[in-house]
Amino acid sequence: MNDPTPIDPAGGCPVHQPGGARALLGRTNKDWWPEMLATEILNPNGSSNPLGDDFDYAAAFKSLDYQALKDDLTALMTDSQPWWPADYGHYGPFFIRMAWHAAGTYRTADGRGGANSGQQRFAPLDSWPDNGNLDKARRLLWPIKQKYGNKISWADLFILAGNVAIESMGGPVFGFGGGRADVFEPERDIYWGSEDKWVNQGVQTRIAPEHGFHEIEGPLAAIQMGLIYVNPEGPQGNSHDNEGMARDMKETFARMAMNDEETVALTAGGHTFGKAHGNGDASLLGNAPSGGDLAAQGFGWVSGHESGGIGEHTVTSGLEGAWTNTPDKWTDNFFRLLFDYDYELVQSPAGANQWQPIGQKEEDMAPAAWDPNIKVPTMMTTADMALKRDPAYRKISEKFRDDHGAFRDAFARAWFKLTHRDMGPKIRYLGPEVPAEDLIWQDPIPAGTKPSDADVKAVKDKIAASGLTVSQLIKTAWASASTYRKSDFRGGANGARVRLAPQKDWDVNEPAMLAKVLSTLDGLRGNLSIADAIVLGGVVGLEKAIKDAGFNVAVPFTGGRGDATAEQTDAESFAVMEPEADAFRNYVGKKKLAVKTEEMMLDRASLLGLSVPEMIVLIGGLRVLGANHGERGHGHFTKRSGQLTNDFFVNLLDMTNVWKAVDGSDDQEYVATDRKGGGETWRATRADLIFGSNAELRAVAEVYAETGHEEKFVKDFVKAWTKVMNADRFDLA
Repeated sequence: MNDPTPIDPAGGCPVHQPGGARALLGRTNKDWWPEMLATEILNPNGSSNPLGDDFDYAAAFKSLDYQALKDDLTALMTDSQPWWPADYGHYGPFFIRMAWHAAGTYRTADGRGGANSGQQRFAPLDSWPDNGNLDKARRLLWPIKQKYGNKISWADLFILAGNVAIESMGGPVFGFGGGRADVFEPERDIYWGSEDKWVNQGVQTRIAPEHGFHEIEGPLAAIQMGLIYVNPEGPQGNSHDNEGMARDMKETFARMAMNDEETVALTAGGHTFGKAHGNGDASLLGNAPSGGDLAAQGFGWVSGHESGGIGEHTVTSGLEGAWTNTPDKWTDNFFRLLFDYDYELVQSPAGANQWQPIGQKEEDMAPAAWDPNIKVPTMMTTADMALKRDPAYRKISEKFRDDHGAFRDAFARAWFKLTHRDMGPKIRYLGPEVPAEDLIWQDPIPAGTKPSDADVKAVKDKIAASGLTVSQLIKTAWASASTYRKSDFRGGANGARVRLAPQKDWDVNEPAMLAKVLSTLDGLRGNLSIADAIVLGGVVGLEKAIKDAGFNVAVPFTGGRGDATAEQTDAESFAVMEPEADAFRNYVGKKKLAVKTEEMMLDRASLLGLSVPEMIVLIGGLRVLGANHGERGHGHFTKRSGQLTNDFFVNLLDMTNVWKAVDGSDDQEYVATDRKGGGETWRATRADLIFGSNAELRAVAEVYAETGHEEKFVKDFVKAWTKVMNADRFDLA
């Protein structure tokens, strides 16, 4: 599995773009499958959702006969179909893998991935090598999905089927929360990597110390293109690299929010069940679902083997065999077998490297998946072997070996976290099996109290008389609310975590200024939560800026936010949310970005759930309000600072200005001079000039620069601002 493709130490993955900078989205579906039908040309004509934008999934779910659905799923587990026979007569392990791989794409850096929208049905995930043959699991589920219709989403069904699978084999579950609404097209805003080969085609690993790269690039959480986590055969297929295997596991699992104990519990618990498939010739496998022909009907990886490559001769990962001698039951056999035997490296029939017990007793052998009367050796992957070879993992594994109750509890909790990490706060969970316990990774927030109109007015008056400037109030409210991400529903103004570590110390938030404003607001807030006071401060600043600009436009405010405590805040998990750049505040950190500033701007806007006009109107307004980081004057195209005017757009599009890159700025800063007089007029960044350079953005900017649209600009800004301030108010939905 060696690949000569060079590694870019700055970007962390194979790159092909000039200058080593990658595109925001990397490889897209069209790159992988150029002939894929371009259904997106219909997007301007309306939503892709056939249920309609007004469909209320929560209401539909609440009408579901939940127990009947679970009973049907339980029956499915042992209803083996001849077109895809169940190993050991039980589909449970198959559905655990499906649920795991649906949820396991989640990554903490940008909150994208995960089971939340049912993306496993679409490219590229439906055709990743690591998702081989999971198309069959979804086909097995189809009669149940068909029966219950829109009362259960595919996304929820994936996870619930995994839970039922565990329960049907005697395993532990912690609970289930529904509420994952389906989408009906690929999520095109996710960067999956820039490599042009899959893991099974020899693509380079993303951690390559020999090439000077010691961590995975940017938001990614998998070690190679087309994997969920790690290569089970070892780094770059090297089964003897024990140190590298543990390193890869710790890095990838940490990037999807799992600590070492959770990693060990999940690995051992998941591999207590089922088997890997490599009893055949991998070269006989046909195209993945997205690369198949019409007649295949999305049925992928069809084998040219005389048996059709099903049952005994199934090839998926290429590894072959069960991990335990009881592959359809929850037991303590995984750790017993791992520690009781020494292992030797062998090759599967498909040529994959795996570890086999030396001198295995017959009673410890597994039944053949296709014939219980046949005994076959169990196996371990190189990733499994890391659980006893790595000192930290070994300590945890020995604990679980000796205390099965602790293992049972740890697996149940880790599985629940794995399958719900992208759901956001618990208020979004639906169904009768939602656990009562509040877990810190759910970012709990105490319930807030809606303040009275009189209290709101009193606090507004105090803030207005406090001496805090428009700039300070706007910056603070934005710092609090703009952490929201629609990907995993984390962040936002509710909870006021901007006053807690680590957010209070983020450079982008100007800690000294922030502390001053928060202290003042805290002393003025009366009966309001500090979370409400921060947002209300933004309202006060914005209304003053609007009035000073000569307009009379009210700024909505809906109180009722709660205040989270430090004890309710997992500082480490919030640390990864610190922006490396924020175009809305014209901020770029010290770290050299792997993508252009303007592409980071789009990424941030996407996570905030903003449209193009909303992004543009917000940036144009924030510039003139003085919301730039520090005292940076770039993009502050106005002589009326602190007033909500359309001056940013008017002056940006003014042809009396000639722009030139500042020497030594690496094309990050620009200066404008007057065409006639030659004197300097304005300074700007890439996040300013892009609105005049890009034709699509310029077309919108022109609307806001037009005479007669001054008030429209103000109203549109207020609407977009309020959207961001209330983005995490799931209690208002």
